[in-house]
Amino acid sequence: MLGDLAGRDDVIALALHVDYWDYIGWKDIFADPQYTKRQRSYAQAAGHRSVYTPQFIVQGQDHVIGAKSMKLSDAIQTHKAQAGNVEVELSRAGGKLRVSATSDRRFSAPLVVQLVTYKPKEAVSVKRGENAGRTLNYHNIVTSWQQVDKWNGAKPLSASYPVDAGAPVVVIVQEPGFGQILAAGHLR
Repeated sequence: MLGDLAGRDDVIALALHVDYWDYIGWKDIFADPQYTKRQRSYAQAAGHRSVYTPQFIVQGQDHVIGAKSMKLSDAIQTHKAQAGNVEVELSRAGGKLRVSATSDRRFSAPLVVQLVTYKPKEAVSVKRGENAGRTLNYHNIVTSWQQVDKWNGAKPLSASYPVDAGAPVVVIVQEPGFGQILAAGHLR
């Protein structure tokens, strides 16, 4: 499902590989403890006691079991229908990413501006564990996720950040505390 979503222009699908399954015989080469922490933080913010895989988090709010394609589709459609009040535009010049953001209101708590890089696709041959002997195709594998700014919307945001010249990038503007994602943009 993530591969299908990764091909769409109206969705920014990102895969954060978690490390809590590494003990069952095969270590995921893309897993990062930071992504496990991020997933647990989303669960805590939503009042959930546990995490699971595969899991989709839509717009920073809805938690959907990865095998429930209709629920995922419904969540995506619901969030697309909601009017946003934050706009993000990205442009790249060499190793610099220029980010512009505007809002029709000021926010009481500053929004978190995050910069994400990812690999579009990679095939991995699994040697051990429950998928031993299989080749898995991964899509939009997050390679870094960092907070780069805070912004309250009182005036337009205009900033630039260093990025790898060829890497796909995403900028996410989100309410603090793993809240709602108010805007996102990407360059492939």
